[in-house]
Amino acid sequence: MIYKLGIGVAIAFYLASFNFPQLSPHLLSSLSPTYPDGFPGLALLLLRVSLGWLFILHGYPKITHLRQWAESLKTPVVLCFLSAASMLGGGIFLIIGFLTLLATLPILGSMIFAIYLDISGSKPFVAQDPYLIPEDQYQGPLGKGEPPSWEKAFMYCVMLIAIAVLGPGAYSLDVLIFGR
Repeated sequence: MIYKLGIGVAIAFYLASFNFPQLSPHLLSSLSPTYPDGFPGLALLLLRVSLGWLFILHGYPKITHLRQWAESLKTPVVLCFLSAASMLGGGIFLIIGFLTLLATLPILGSMIFAIYLDISGSKPFVAQDPYLIPEDQYQGPLGKGEPPSWEKAFMYCVMLIAIAVLGPGAYSLDVLIFGR
């Protein structure tokens, strides 16, 4: 049943793209119709690959320890799986520059949810420097660590929005698929 819905949406999207060029398959890549090359393209490549690698590093341990992660967040396992899979798969897609806009949106949703959890947990935007906190007040899971805040999730959101708007750049698989 769900596959019929997916096929129907894909056909409707394809037919609408003839009347509305802004809905072309290019939209799967970015909100921008161009792929910058040269230095701007290299900067986007660096941003894309770095961010993709970071999300692989964040997504892999979450997907391999899914139940513990879900219990620590008090969130359903299914939602945690979707979040971890979007980080892992989206990270790979970001690195190769494939379906870049579709890769950024689920991760962006996960990061917005992370911000929500941090704000609802009364965590500060920027945590106090861990070296300024008295010894007995904060110990991370492996000893002295970075106190919780929502600064990192916010910065990930900013970077994901930049990639979604500017696109993957000329050095991506999307250029080979969608052209310049």
